[in-house]
Formats: sequence, C-alpha cells, structure tokens
Amino acid sequence: MIALVRIALTRPLTFIVMAILIFGLGIFSVLRMPVDIFPRIGVPVIAVAWSYNGLSPEEMAGRIINPFERVLTTTVDDIDSIESQSLNGVAVVRIYFQPSADIRTATAQVTSISQTILRQLPPGISPPMITNYDASTVPIVQLALAGEGLSEQQLYDLGLNQIRPQLITVPGVAMPFPFGGKQRQIQIDIDPGALRSKGLSAGDVAAAIAAQTQITPAGFAKIGGLQYNVRLNNAPGSVEQLNKLPIKVVDGATIFMRDIAQVRDGSPPQTNIVQVDGQRSALMTTLKSGAASTLTIVDTIRDRLPAITEGLPDTLKVQLIGDQSVLVKAAVSAVAYEGVLAAVLTSLMILLFLGSWRSTVIIVTTIPLAILGALYALGATGNTLNIMTLGGLALAIGILVDDATVTIENINWHLEKGKPVLKSIMDGAVQIVTPAFVAVTCICIVFVPMFFLPGVAGYLFVPMALSVIFAMITSFILSRTLIPTMAMYLLRPHRHGDEAARAQSANPLVRLQHGFSLWFDRQKDRFGGLLSRILAVRRVFMPAFLAAMVASLLLIPTLGRDFFPSVDAGQITLHVRAPVGTRLEDSAALFSQVQSRVRELIPAKEVKSMVANIGLSTAPLNVIYNNSGTVGSHEGDILIALQRNRSPTEGHVATLRRELPRSFPGIDFAFLPADITSQILNFGSPAPIDIQVSGRNLAANEAYARKLLQRVRSIPGLADARIQQSSRAPQINVDIDRARIAQYGLTQRDVTTNLATALAGTTQTAPVFWLSPENGVSYPVVAQVPEMRVDSLASLESLPISAAGGEAQTLGGLGAITRDTTFSVVSRANIQPMVNLYATTQGRDLGAVVSDVQRAIEGLEKERPKGVTVTVAGQFETMNQAFSGLTFGLIGAIALIYLIIVVNFQSWVDPLVIIGALPAAFAGIVWMLFLTGTTISVPALTGAIMSMGVATANSILVVSFARERLAETGDAVQAALDAATVRFRPVIMTALAIMIGMTPMAIGIGEGAEQNAPLGRAVIGGLIFATVATLVFVPALFSFAHRKGAPASPARELELKHV
Repeated sequence: MIALVRIALTRPLTFIVMAILIFGLGIFSVLRMPVDIFPRIGVPVIAVAWSYNGLSPEEMAGRIINPFERVLTTTVDDIDSIESQSLNGVAVVRIYFQPSADIRTATAQVTSISQTILRQLPPGISPPMITNYDASTVPIVQLALAGEGLSEQQLYDLGLNQIRPQLITVPGVAMPFPFGGKQRQIQIDIDPGALRSKGLSAGDVAAAIAAQTQITPAGFAKIGGLQYNVRLNNAPGSVEQLNKLPIKVVDGATIFMRDIAQVRDGSPPQTNIVQVDGQRSALMTTLKSGAASTLTIVDTIRDRLPAITEGLPDTLKVQLIGDQSVLVKAAVSAVAYEGVLAAVLTSLMILLFLGSWRSTVIIVTTIPLAILGALYALGATGNTLNIMTLGGLALAIGILVDDATVTIENINWHLEKGKPVLKSIMDGAVQIVTPAFVAVTCICIVFVPMFFLPGVAGYLFVPMALSVIFAMITSFILSRTLIPTMAMYLLRPHRHGDEAARAQSANPLVRLQHGFSLWFDRQKDRFGGLLSRILAVRRVFMPAFLAAMVASLLLIPTLGRDFFPSVDAGQITLHVRAPVGTRLEDSAALFSQVQSRVRELIPAKEVKSMVANIGLSTAPLNVIYNNSGTVGSHEGDILIALQRNRSPTEGHVATLRRELPRSFPGIDFAFLPADITSQILNFGSPAPIDIQVSGRNLAANEAYARKLLQRVRSIPGLADARIQQSSRAPQINVDIDRARIAQYGLTQRDVTTNLATALAGTTQTAPVFWLSPENGVSYPVVAQVPEMRVDSLASLESLPISAAGGEAQTLGGLGAITRDTTFSVVSRANIQPMVNLYATTQGRDLGAVVSDVQRAIEGLEKERPKGVTVTVAGQFETMNQAFSGLTFGLIGAIALIYLIIVVNFQSWVDPLVIIGALPAAFAGIVWMLFLTGTTISVPALTGAIMSMGVATANSILVVSFARERLAETGDAVQAALDAATVRFRPVIMTALAIMIGMTPMAIGIGEGAEQNAPLGRAVIGGLIFATVATLVFVPALFSFAHRKGAPASPARELELKHV
C-alpha cells in the first residue's frame, strides 16, 4: 500500500486521470441507474389463476385448487409455502419459493403440471394463467379513462384494446386489464317466457350457437389456371346474422334466434364499477415489475400517452392518479439533499478545526469522488438508487471525512516539524497506512451481518451495506493515491511565526479560526484536569458509569418496535365492506354516499381526487394483482389523493375511522396501506397484522377466529380488525330429484347445461367468438337470461329445462329450491383451510400491539379446537426476522472485531478495554430514541450498527496511543491520561464529523424523510455517549487493566490513526 503512495508522488497524473474516470463513470452510473423507493425485493413467487365461470368458492377450492395444490408438492422443486384464494368463478394459487430457487425452472414445472392435471378437473376448463412477480410488484400509477359521450363499454374497450397494448411494452410495466367499465361482448338476452312458449330451453340456444358458429376452414379449390381459397359463411359476421340463426324446427316451423332472444352489441352483467370523482370511469392500474425505475416508468407513460390517444375519440381524457413516483422522487431527493447538506456542514467543521483552505479543499474533493466511486460499484452490481443505498452513502459521509482528515492532519503534523512536503507525505503514509486499513476493516465488518439477513430484510439491507463498504474502500484507495497527489501540489512547508500572523490577520475568518483553536486547546486542558481526577477514583467511577449505562437499557421496553417508520404519502386507501351478498348497484350507491361524507370530513381544498373501485374484476390477471382483500360485489376501495399543502394524513385517517362507522352503521371500514413503502413491506397483504387460523375443519377455524376477533378488538392501538372470510354469503340450493327427471328423459347433465346457460351464460360450456371487422378484435358471443328476468325464486323456478329432442320442463318441477349461506371466499395455506384475521395499528407501535395479540391467543388456548394452529404473519413476522438477524449479526460482528483487534494487539485484555465503550453507545442510542419518541426499527438498528463501528475505531485510537505511552513510562494512569488528552482532538473531530453529517437525516427534512430519521438519531445518540466513554471510561478501564505496569513482553503495537 505504501507503493501506491510512492507511485502517486512519482506519477501524479496517473491518479488525477483516475479521479477524472471515477467522476465520469460515477455520473454515468447515476444517470443510468433505476430510481426507486426500495431495492428490488426479489422473493420469487409464481401466481396461477384458474377460472371456471359461475363455480362457487367452495367448489373452486374443492374441485380445482385442492387437486392442483396437492400435485404441486410432488412435481415442483424448492417450494417454501403455498397459499390460495378461491372466489366465485376464479381462484389464485400463490407459490412462494426458497431464495435459492431457479424461478425459470420452477415456472416450467408449474406450467407442465398445470397442463397435465387438466383431465382431472371439471370438463371445459381452460389452462390457467401463470405469471411471476415479487414484493416489489406494486401499483405505481393509475390511469383513469373518462370522456363526455363515451359509455363504460367504450372506455373499457379503448383501455383494453388500444391503450394497454401500447403501454405494456414500457420496460418494467405490469398492467392488468382495466377495472370498471363494461367488457364488450355480443350479448344474447334469452327470454324465458318465449322459450316456454316454443317448448325450448336455454340448452337448445347454446347448442344452436355452437352448431351454427364454426371456424374450421373450408380449404381451397383449383379451377382453371387459378387456385381459390374457399370461404364459407360458417360464422355469423354481424349482429343481424346472429339474430337470423335458426334454433330448432318445431312442427315444420323454424324458430329463429330473434323469436326467443335479443342479440345486441352489449356487455355481460357488471361485477366491477369504478368512480372517479363521482363519475363512472375505467381504471388502468400500472404495476412495477422487476428492478425497473419507478420514475422512468411513470415518465415514459406520461410521454407516450399523447401519441397513444391520438386518433382515439377526441373526448377521451386520460388522467394519471395515485402517482407513487412523487413519493419516490421526494424520498430520494430528501436523502440526496441530506447527504449534500451533511457534506457541506462537515466541510465547514473541518475548515474550522484545521484552519487551512488547502487542506479542506483536498478533503472536500475526496468526498464526492468516494460517493461516485461507490455509486459506480453499486450500478455495476445491479443495484438501484433508493433510500437504502443513498441512506448508506449519507451514513458513510462522516467516516469518509474522518479518513481523509486523518491523512491530511498526519501530513500537517510532520510539516509542523519542519519536514519538506514530499517527506511529510511519505512519513505520514507509513505511520497510518496499517491502522487506517484496520479501521476500514472494522467498520466494514459491522455491516457483514446484513448479508445474512433472511427474506425481505436481506433484500432491503444488503444494498445499504454494499453502499457503505464500497464508499469505504473507495475512500481508502483515494486516501493512498489522490490525497498524496493533491497534497504534493497544494500543501506548503510550515514557516515559523505562522500562528502569530494568523492571530493578527486582517481576515476575520482567519481570526475566528485562530480563536476557536485557542478555545479548543483550553477545553482540552480542562478535560485533562477532569480526567486526572476521575482516574484517581476509577474504582468507584467505573462500576458507577457502567451501572448507569446498563440501567439506561431498562428504557428499551418503553420504546416500542416498528418494522419501518410510517410515511405521510398524502394518500388514503379506504376499504368499505357492506353486508356480504349486497348487489353491485347497491354497493355503488353506498360508495357514492361514503365519498360525499368523506368530502364533508376532509376540507375540500385538501382533496385532490377520489377514486372508488367497487366489486371484483373477473379477469384472472386482475385477481392475481389484487392486494386489497376485495372478494365480491359487496366491497371495494376508495383511494383519496390529498393536496401537497394539507394537514397530516394521520389526522384525517383518525377522523374518518371515528366518524364513518357512526354515519354508516352496519358497514365495515378499514384503512389499507396507501403508500408504496407499506405495500412493499406488507408483501401483498391488505394489513400489517395477519392472524392466520388454519386447520382441516373450515367451520372450526371460523368459529375460533370469531372468538379471537372479540378479544383483539379490545386491544389498545389495534384498529380495523376484521375477518376476511365470511360464511354468510347468500346461496340458493337447487336439489334435483334424479328419479323424477329420469321419468322426463332428463339427466343431471341436461339440467346443469340448461341452468348454467341461463344464469352463467355460454362462456364456459360453449365458448364462441365474433370477429369485429372494424378493429380486428374477437369478442365473446354469450347467451344467457338477463338478470332482470330472474329476480325472484318464482322466476327461477319457471326456467325451462329440456333434453335434446325432449319436452321442456320447469326447474321448479324437477326438485326443491331453498335459501342457504356459503363462504364468500375460501383460503388455504399449505393445503389447509385458513381464516385470516386482519388488523392494523393506530397510535401505538406494531410490536406492542402484536404482543397483546399473542397474549389474547394464549388466553384462548383452552378453547382452541384440536388441529387448529394460529400464526401471526404479515409485517410482524418479517420484522422479527430482521430484528433477530440484525441482533445476532451485531453480536457476531462484535466478536469478530474483538478477534481482529486481538490479532493486531497480540493481547486478550486490551480488546476488552476497547469494546468497553459499546455499552455507552447502546445507552446513548436508547436515550436518543426515548427522548425523540422514536421506536426501535430496522433503520434504528442499522444506525446502532454504524455507531458500534465508529465507537470501536475511536477506542482503538485512544488505546493504541496509551499502549505506546505505557511502554515508554510504565505508568498506566499517566499513559491513559496522555492518550486521552493527545487524542482528544481527533476523537472529537471524528465524532463531530459523523454527528453533523447525520443531523439533516435525523431531523427528517422533506417528504418521505421519516424513513431514515431513526437511523440518523441512533447514530448521533450512540456517538454522543460513546465519545464520552472513549475519552473517560476507556482510559479509566485501561489504567485499571494495566495497574501492574507494562507487560513483560509487549506485543507488536498497533496505532490506528496518528495526528
């Protein structure tokens, strides 16, 4: 490493060019790196969506999902867990894999077995939709389609067939089908009365459509010298032709489609309604997929929209709402601003201490170069610009300044002895290169545990650790190369009389710095006197100090625990649930009333937009990406976007949570994660607390979950408690008398075909499509009885049922029809039926609330049915993994640092003295979090890790000099006193550089800055106490450990830093 310094002095342009390359490559990387709120959380997941129109949730779960889940476990490798949700006509299976799984192989295996099992599933079922996604696949912007004179059907069709195909090509975009609107299809509205009068049934209509619509090519014919394609009118080409289709010949008379039905260009019964600011609309949700930049995706969509909408109806308006890039941009800008401000403040502090603009310029030059070098390395390793990587770089600024400062200060120390510049540079480098390397190693080691964090926590914090490590390595290299080069050009030999000249300088800033130096020297002398008195009573001081530090840790239970601090993103997502089974149109009316009430409770000037998404889209892709918990027509979400100038969002949420249940009794309200941060951390769950009750008996699971719900609702700080699955969904049972229908020449198949065609349509039993000559899009042709004609049990009973060639009978005459209830959704976890109890927190930390939840679960232990297991999942589970990983990792890092210091000091005792400052650092962290009302969170623990590394480095600085003085004098007390007073200045500078650098982050300046504020506060609190311990407790401990004098065989000395 000394050779690098020699090269820098003999070939200085080499490293100037290196600095230019680092600057250029760093800027290039910054411009190309994706920008996001978090690193990509690449937990591999495959979602499989099965659809079978009209099949109930229990039938979907039993006849389709159960056999599929069981066969998955025998053919697909590296499965971690399987979860599924079965809804009406659609079900989604989510397969979570081990982190080491090859997702490409897994996708091939899932696809293969999905095709293989088709023969074991209900007839006519289509292969499933299979897609990959991860925790980072969350909504980042939504496109609301509206336009005067445009119907819901037109809006949906424009979004699906004109806009979506153009936007899906944007890199990183995942876009389901439009929500709301009406899906265009050729609708054949069957008239049950006309069927009865003609002696027909819905099955006859379905058979006629299937027989009269063929797509099989007729072939070609060679006539004369030409070869002709033969085109047959085997598929109706228009609505008029469909109306003319013959259904059946009765007594020589042909019955046409127009005689028993009306064919129209329409839409199926609506299951999903979207309202934008009270107006019907269609909503296109854009999700981020993979490691693409959120900012780039949103900007590209915004840029492409004018060209895409050109040529579409002039009245079409596409509005971007729920833009998460605003939060991402604000959060990333806040962290970058904090970093720049930290660098400026730290530079001013260095100028104040050193009093040399030349030295300050050298130091300030290395800071951005080290940051840019780290950014280039992050880009080369596939990382993104996010609050974690930028937070790590901001965290490293103070250490970077310290590393450069020590190098420059050591050169100045030799210059003050009258040495020439080149010799001062070389002597200074020889003196500190090994200690500096050990310092960098110790600080990097404390971040090594982050590489072993499991799951989501690992994906979040490995990039932060890499950013700090890359910055430290770059800084170390620059300190051995660029700094000597710049010092050779900028520094000058010291002349006698410089201090007197500075005192009499006409420049007030020079006099200010000189006055500060004199004041600081007086403080150092006072400190020496104080320390000498402390060392005289060290036997009393040491246990008292240590006891005070340990006693401070008793505050830990009062701090509370959160995974991440909450962020005020200016958005509210309100989930509204009416009584299960409520019709969609009634739900839409209710949502309109709720939105009106919300506008009364939140000042109009603070509301930017309001979007209601009511009911459940039947598109399988939409169900896959649905993370709000909506399972039917009785519930939906209201997304409220607030203006930038507003009251705190948390206050509005508290008001809505209090007032809405009073205004709408019997309606359940819950507040879902609205910002991108919470959505990612929840990993698709609609709440941070997910209590999973699983067992073989679904009824027993639900009964126990309802008892638990009553208990947890009384827990302070727990809000929006609700059970996801309801067994009260209305159902009509049609029990056919098989003996009776046999007398009529009917079979169960005939009854099923006729009833399914009448109510669910021919989509599943006889899928037929019509090709539009206008836009080249194929639309389904579906025959069914309109909903308005089956509005009572009597009308249901009067539906005609017939077999081919047989006489039509009414449904009521073939069996009994009764009312019943069923589950609105059937959920399973690892093949076991499961009931989810969701809840969130309000005004209390997540750890305390879940602790009370666990006590409530323990209180019901005697009532827990046999075979039922209760698991608390969601954010709490991920938080515990992160906390335990960081805690054990920190213990391991301390042990590893201890062993490294043992190797360098060749002593078992002195490393214990060095880490004696760590209890004070922990106490400082606890006190700072307590005084600022900050909970323990992963950012706070990260700050604790950082302060541990710096505290250790500073203690090494003091102990190394104390060992040197002990070898010279043999007096441990005097050695400790000399070490603390001589190292007083560099220790204070190091601590101040980092604390000043962390101050903007700790204050939390800007939107989204709440995320990293605990990190800055933990670092500042830990360093305040650790610095005191380093200068007071560590010398006392050293003097006590070496009270018998210097060891007989002194070990090889290690001096980390020299000033």
